[in-house]
Amino acid sequence: MRTVGEHLRQWRHRRRLSQLDLAIAADVSARHISLVETGRSNPSADMVLRLADHLDVPLRDRNLLLLAAGFAPRYTERPLDDDALTVARDAVERVLRAHEPYPALAFDRRWNIVMTNRAVEPFFADVHPDLLRPPVNLLRLGLDPRGFARLVVNLADVRAVFRSRITRQLAIAPDAELTALYEELLEPEAEAGTNDSIASDVVIPMILRLDGRELRLFSTITTFGTPMDITLDEVAIESYYPADTECAAYFEEADGTSRPRPWPRPEP
Repeated sequence: MRTVGEHLRQWRHRRRLSQLDLAIAADVSARHISLVETGRSNPSADMVLRLADHLDVPLRDRNLLLLAAGFAPRYTERPLDDDALTVARDAVERVLRAHEPYPALAFDRRWNIVMTNRAVEPFFADVHPDLLRPPVNLLRLGLDPRGFARLVVNLADVRAVFRSRITRQLAIAPDAELTALYEELLEPEAEAGTNDSIASDVVIPMILRLDGRELRLFSTITTFGTPMDITLDEVAIESYYPADTECAAYFEEADGTSRPRPWPRPEP
């Protein structure tokens, strides 16, 4: 089992910081950082969290640092439907519902969908049932030919965006399951055919061919600002917006109201 110093050194290297860089940011001496990393000094729980904060370590991994240093974990991990997360869950629901008639969904660190609004439902109509077995994974839905991939006009562009996002995510917080998904769906040699890149002066849209129409969408990501629960730290909301008036009209024609759709909770 690795020591807390070894863990911290790995995170420091991952962030491309020198011991002096971290020492200045955390307002401690570079010698103290060196002593902690080599195991010649045992940091307090507060010092572990202080360094983790400046290293931008996710809450899940901060618990691992605390355990390696001999302390109890500080951050809980509750399911999103837990009573303790009612306020946060309601906030997610409000964001999803308020975004209608345009699609929006919430997903976890492994891109498993945890909630959607009603505007997403038409996109699942012709998805292969195997892809809708829990946990329902957004990467698989978006890139598998049995999911949305066959609807995407600019699939190469969309794949490149996914690849960039997952690469950045893995650099911040490595995860074996997400790495496996990347290798399966996003390795450069996995490209099937080529697509002409879609030029845009503002954003790269995702272009879907649905019901005989081309829908151009771009998206934004929303996360919790100061989470103290691992689940909330890892939940993101992706909201899709029409990139032109024709796309806006498509969703407004089908406008309606309903509560966001909860999804089967994935295994931790």
